[in-house]
Amino acid sequence: MKTDCETIPCERFLALDIHKHYVLVGGMNSLKEWVLRPRKVQMSRFPEWVQKNLKPTDALVLESTSNAWEIYDLISPLVAKAVVANPLKVGQIAGAKVKTDKLDVERLLILLIADIVPEVWVPPHHVRDLRALISHRWRIHKQIAMTKNRLHSFIHRFNLIPPAGPLFSEKNLSWWQEQEFSSMVRLQIEQDLLILEHLTAHKEAVHQELACLSNRKPWSKDVVFLMQLPGLGVVLSMTVLSAIGEITRFENAKNLVGYAGLGAGIHSSGLKHQGKGITKAGRKELRWAMVEAAWGAVRSDSHWKDQYEQLKKRGKHSNAAIVAIARKLLVSIWHMLAKGESHRHSTEEDLAYKMLIWSQRMDEEALRGMTRQQFAKYGLLRLGKGIHLTRIVRNGLPRRIASAEEVLALLPEYHLLE
Repeated sequence: MKTDCETIPCERFLALDIHKHYVLVGGMNSLKEWVLRPRKVQMSRFPEWVQKNLKPTDALVLESTSNAWEIYDLISPLVAKAVVANPLKVGQIAGAKVKTDKLDVERLLILLIADIVPEVWVPPHHVRDLRALISHRWRIHKQIAMTKNRLHSFIHRFNLIPPAGPLFSEKNLSWWQEQEFSSMVRLQIEQDLLILEHLTAHKEAVHQELACLSNRKPWSKDVVFLMQLPGLGVVLSMTVLSAIGEITRFENAKNLVGYAGLGAGIHSSGLKHQGKGITKAGRKELRWAMVEAAWGAVRSDSHWKDQYEQLKKRGKHSNAAIVAIARKLLVSIWHMLAKGESHRHSTEEDLAYKMLIWSQRMDEEALRGMTRQQFAKYGLLRLGKGIHLTRIVRNGLPRRIASAEEVLALLPEYHLLE
């Protein structure tokens, strides 16, 4: 929102119903009288139309669609107030059984005049770009799953016994070539294997880009905090940050949990109060990332494993218990991002190891001239930890961490960064 009608009195209230090839525009005054009857403006002419017709005293509303942000960027500098409406909540408020484009515009106008538009947050460009990349990764991930399922179907169809180990690893590719298939079946399998190889390479390229972005502004400041949590690596951390956008949007941890759809539902009527499952009324990628992180935390960290086991002892199903862990992790994330708090259950050795793993996902440019050992120390210093730590042992192997003096000599202004 650019400003509001309290600062600049709004003379007209406009609504946009956005379609692929045109925009339906309508306007009323504060008395709900038509000052601009609904009319179609072709998308090719729309930029010219807004420049000629929008005024600094206009208030404008549009529904969130796939191209709403570009439209918002176009109109918001030209009007006193611009809001993007949540289409699901608009439908719930309007509750109309008859739906036409003109009626949609009229309903939006009535909500705008009454100042009860259910708004959505307008993400800045860097958040939009990251969300688009996360969505692209998810599409590739689904295509990989579909390709693997097709290949698995051939195994079941011909009653084959697969080799030990990962079925689609490089060492097991020869197994597919040794099987006797008809020419048509072999063609399908060979093409699916090629598709899988290409998709896997594309997914890895996306992961590489996410790793590089994770050590650049504006993301690096928050990623270093998220990497404290077990179960959260580069991909999940960037997924979480893309969904959250700006932590200042959430007044408390409960709001963030609700935004993820991880809050518990409830049915309350009279004297009957019945708990229900999670609402799932939020950003699904944030909910997915937190559940994935919860499973990782339970497998790798004794604290979260104990929490999980205690929940199961109290009668919770394993899925319900892992959702509870995901919710706890998200509460921790709010405290870390909103208050700059450290995760008290992580040791300095754990953090140093995660920093090393993080550095291994980046290329030389993303490391900004640091070695991986120096980057690990730099991460610890930003968290105010591990100042004297120079060596850790993981999986029976010693690993060196750069000294604080080494990093200070390379980046003497590190405390001023970000």
